[in-house]
Amino acid sequence: MAVKVKMGESELELNGPYLTELRDSNDILNNTEALRERFKEDGYLLIRGFHDRNKVLAIKHTFLQRMADQGKLAPNTPIDEGIIGTENKAANFQGSHEQPQVLLDVVNSESTMAFFDRFLGGESMTYDYKWARAMGTGDFTGAHYDIVYMGRGTKNLYTLWTPLGDISYDLGGLAILLGSQHFDKIRETYGQMDVDRDKVTGWFSNNPLELINTYGGCWATTEFKAGDALIFGMYTMHGSLTNQTNRYRLSTDTRYQLKSEPVDERWIGKKPKGHYAWQKGETVSMEEARQKWGV
Repeated sequence: MAVKVKMGESELELNGPYLTELRDSNDILNNTEALRERFKEDGYLLIRGFHDRNKVLAIKHTFLQRMADQGKLAPNTPIDEGIIGTENKAANFQGSHEQPQVLLDVVNSESTMAFFDRFLGGESMTYDYKWARAMGTGDFTGAHYDIVYMGRGTKNLYTLWTPLGDISYDLGGLAILLGSQHFDKIRETYGQMDVDRDKVTGWFSNNPLELINTYGGCWATTEFKAGDALIFGMYTMHGSLTNQTNRYRLSTDTRYQLKSEPVDERWIGKKPKGHYAWQKGETVSMEEARQKWGV
C-alpha cells in the first residue's frame, strides 16, 4: 500500500514523482572525505543514532513538562505522549538563557563538537542561541533556506536538526528538497535576503509542488527515531510535513561553524539579540518579493 504524506495542503506519495526517501550516511560515518562528498552531492547528511536516544527522550520530557505547566497539553493524559490541549497552540523555546541543561548536554556535547571539528576540518563552535519548537495539529514549515535568517557571518554554517522523539510520517518530520543547493536563480535572489534588513516574510513557498514543477528536484523525508540527526547547509531548501496527529511534534535546530570564520552576531553571547526587525512593523510579502526577483 502506497504511503501518502501531507505537506502544507498538498498530498504526496512516497516514491512517487515528488517524494522519495532520505538516505542515511551511517555506512560512511567514519570516512570524513566520503561524508563531505555525500554532503556536496545530496545537500544533507542523515545520521541514525547520532545522539544518545535516552538523553534525547529526556529533552523531550523536559519540554513537554514545561508545556504541561503552561496548560498546553490535554489534561489527565501522560506527559510523554504530548497530547495536544483543546487550544492546539504551538510552542517555541528559543534563545540561550533558559534552555534546559539536558538539551545543552546533547547538542553541545563533546561527541557533537568532535563530529563538526572533523567534518569542517578545524575547531568548530555552535551558536549560543538554540531553537526548540513544538508543532501542533495542522502545523507545518514552508520551504526556505536558513541563510535568510542567519547570513551575516560565514556562509559555511550548518544546521543540526534533532527530532525529539520518534517521528512518524503523520507526525510530520523534516523534508529536504534534493538539488535545491544548485537552484542558482533562487540563491542569487532569495538567498541574498536578510529577514531583519529586508523585512520580508521568511518562507520561499508553502506549495511543495510549485518548486519542483518550476525548478526540478524532489522532496525527500523519512520516519525518524529519537537519536537521529539531520545536518544540512544554508542553501538547502527544506520544510516539514504537516502534523496530522493529536500529539505535538518536538524538535530542535542548532547551528555549527568553524570558530575561525565570521559569526552572525545576532545568535551569540549570553543574551543574543536574535531577530530585531523581522515580523515587526510593515512586512513585505514573499509573493511581492518574488515578483520583483523574477522567481
